[in-house]
Amino acid sequence: MKITFLGTGTSQGIPVIGSSHPVCLSDNPKDKRLRVSVMVSWDNYNYVIDCGPDFRQQMLTHKVEQLDGILFTHEHADHTAGIDDIRPFFFRQGDIPIYAHDRVIKGLQRRFDYIFADENRYPGAPAVSVNPVERNTPFVIGNLEAIPIEVLHNRLPVLGYRMGDFAYITDAKTVSEDQLMKLKGIKVLTVNALRKEPHHSHFNLEEALEFVEKVRPEQAYFTHISHHMGFHEQVEKELPDHVHLAYDNLIVTV
Repeated sequence: MKITFLGTGTSQGIPVIGSSHPVCLSDNPKDKRLRVSVMVSWDNYNYVIDCGPDFRQQMLTHKVEQLDGILFTHEHADHTAGIDDIRPFFFRQGDIPIYAHDRVIKGLQRRFDYIFADENRYPGAPAVSVNPVERNTPFVIGNLEAIPIEVLHNRLPVLGYRMGDFAYITDAKTVSEDQLMKLKGIKVLTVNALRKEPHHSHFNLEEALEFVEKVRPEQAYFTHISHHMGFHEQVEKELPDHVHLAYDNLIVTV
């Protein structure tokens, strides 16, 4: 299984528009972060987790020609706003499968009603096949079982996903014990770590490290990173050997 980090930034990306923060002015490519997303590839399948406003750029960067489906974590714009850019895949492949909680699907139907229209479809609009996901019900993508993991983003339920020995969790602030058990024996964990200072709806660096200690994966990668975290190279040196800051275009094999 190949994990491609398409984007590792928080909702505004890095650099932030108009910001003079030193990290936003950095020349290091690892300090430049698109909105958060990963592509999971195995056995000629490509599934993307979240489809934010940088989706088109991410697909072009990695020369992606096939998209087998999108798994959505939640409805916020930095995770969903790129859905219209599935059009080239739709024109070649037909309806693109999407997987999300019913609440998220309803939100997408309101905001992108033309994508979900059954009648009088605009000829240039993409279409999707809808697959509702429940917090404790595994489902199959390609030839692999995906296990939903519910976390809380402040009070908003968000779904992470486990696929084999890989798990992806973003926008988490709290995780219950029953959901934590779904991560037992994981080899590679990706989880959000927004910044060093506490935040009301995201793990900060200390909380993310505590979460990794609970899960005990072989390797962990932090994502959904703000410029307030600091320079990539500096923060990376402060982490345990098996924990890393992910960066855009990083590829990890599981």
